[in-house]
This record gives sequence, structure tokens and C-alpha cells, in this order.
Amino acid sequence: MPTAVVTGASAGLGRAFATRLAATGYDVVLVSRDEARLGELAAELEHRFGCSADVLPADLADREQLGRVADRLVDPDRPVELMVNNAGNALRKPFLANSLADEERMLDLHVRATLVLTHAALGPMTARRSGGVINVSSLAGWIPRGTYSAHKAWVTTFSQAVARQVAPSGVRVMALAPGFMRTEFHQRAAMDTAGIPGPAWLDADDVAAQTLRAWERGHSVHVPSTRYKAVASLLRNAPHETIHRLRTRGSR
Repeated sequence: MPTAVVTGASAGLGRAFATRLAATGYDVVLVSRDEARLGELAAELEHRFGCSADVLPADLADREQLGRVADRLVDPDRPVELMVNNAGNALRKPFLANSLADEERMLDLHVRATLVLTHAALGPMTARRSGGVINVSSLAGWIPRGTYSAHKAWVTTFSQAVARQVAPSGVRVMALAPGFMRTEFHQRAAMDTAGIPGPAWLDADDVAAQTLRAWERGHSVHVPSTRYKAVASLLRNAPHETIHRLRTRGSR
């Protein structure tokens, strides 16, 4: 069975990816800080799908722990077919209201960890001309709003650039750019989501399923749902100042 590594696998979209991949014939390596929840998920996946589910607890903002995950990706005796860089967080306050340590930690998680793990995964994949990487970005990457948006803009651009570089080897890289999803993400950041209308929310399981279908079709960027595809088209083409005005009016 092929093996997939999924970061941020203990909950939300990462859990949905791990479950969907296990159901479709992958062994999985589950990565997050929460070892207890990973263990529960691993036992569930092995029982339901008969796969192998390994637990690899790691804080990806910590360079030593990140290195352990990178080491797993380059292990020649246990090749990885798919790497899903999903781990992420957010800071509720504006840039200057956050400590520099918190900002650097978020940068390390979103940008450095994605870069390191993508690099580690693609080396063996391109050598054997098989496999690929899905990097979870966000629709927010097309909105000039804080460092989270800046990180996700980097993830999308980085993924598109690397996708072109490795394409001759048959290896694929894709950026996933979803909108709002019902996960623990906003609660962990203590964000008020009361004003977000119901139709704006996506289901994590649906997003995982749609993303893997887009992956099989060879997309380099995937925006799940028709409504968010329309929003993404607007955001990509509208001047930043126009987007800022619309966002400011909508917040009043």
C-alpha cells in the first residue's frame, strides 16, 4: 500500500484527509502535537480500513521536531507517496498587538515547515518519478490582511512554482485554497465567527474528498466549492485597494 504523511492530523481537515486516504488504500503517518488524539485516530483507522497508521507527534514550529518528520520523509526503506502539509494556526489580534515570538512561531509553522517538508518529500519522489505534495493554503492568501494572509500567499505561489519545476519527473505539487471550514481552527484562535453566514461554511470531509479528486486530475491550485471559486476569481483580479475597501465596508 502507498503511504501518505498528513500534518495537523489530529482534528479538522487533517483528520479528514487521513481518514479519506486510509479509506482509499493508503497507509498513513499522522503528525501533530497531540499524541493522545493521534493514537485514537490511528487505532480507529486501522480498525476501520485495515491500514497501517503510524503516530509521529511533533511541533512543527520546533526545528528539531520538524527535522524528525523530514527524516521520515527521506527514509529510503519507507517511501512516501503523498505529503499533505496541513498544520496551521492563526492569531486573532493585529500584527503589532502580537508578540514577536508568536508571529515568528506562526511563520515557522506555515512557511518554514512547509518549505522543509516539501523539500524533504520531493527529493525521493523525483528520484523515483512518483508521488507528490498537497500544501494547504487559503483563500485568505489573495486578501491583503495580516501575516496569516501573507503566509498563505507564499504557500500558494511556492506550490505553483515548485509544481512547474518537478512536473517533468511526473511528480505533482498542489496548493489547496479553501474558504471557511467547520473545524477547531477558529475556536483555537478565539475568533468570533458569529457573523459568518451558514452558506459560507464548508465541510472538512467534503473539502478533503474534492481536493483528492482535483489532485488526481493534476490541478496545481484547487479552490473547493463553486461559490468560493467565484470569490477566488474576484480576489485574484481585483486591485488590492478595492478589496480593502470592500472588506472595510463589510466590517462596519
